[in-house]
Amino acid sequence: MEEFTNNTILISDLPKFEEVQLQAIQPAYYKVILINIGIVFTLLGIGLGVLSFLQSDFFPNRVWLLIGTGYVIALAISIMFSNLSFKYRGFAFREHDAIYKSGVISQTTTIVPYKRIQHVALHQGLFSRYFGLASLELFTAGGSSTDLEINGLTFEEAQRYKIWIIQKIDALIEESEEASSINLNVQDEI
Repeated sequence: MEEFTNNTILISDLPKFEEVQLQAIQPAYYKVILINIGIVFTLLGIGLGVLSFLQSDFFPNRVWLLIGTGYVIALAISIMFSNLSFKYRGFAFREHDAIYKSGVISQTTTIVPYKRIQHVALHQGLFSRYFGLASLELFTAGGSSTDLEINGLTFEEAQRYKIWIIQKIDALIEESEEASSINLNVQDEI
């Protein structure tokens, strides 16, 4: 029987995910983001317009002026924030895991080991489809929502990554089954 070891690992010896060169998402995805912002603000503007038309005395003119100013400022902030956040998005596929980084004020880096992935999905929204883009979604055990979603890939890239990840998962399953059968055989001999 093998001798049990439990050596200490120094933090300085651990690989640093921060040093991984991340790939940027497709520039066309920024157009999708702007279209989505445009739709939200158009619907909000229509709602405010209908309210002001039907209930012109609902707010005094000064309040409508403040609402209009706030609307324009919120639109400008949304566009600027989306532009900044777009620049900070990146992804990488490594030998054992997938990484996705996003965020401006609070940056989030999500790392999902291939061993934990249960399901891989490809998603195309209406506007993404128009620009030839797709999202790659990785689901792990125990979650009902996407654990990692990489938006803004070309459809062809997303398909290739999906196939590659599925093949990686299949290889890990085969390795695990082989190791289990070896362990069972060793235990049977003892």
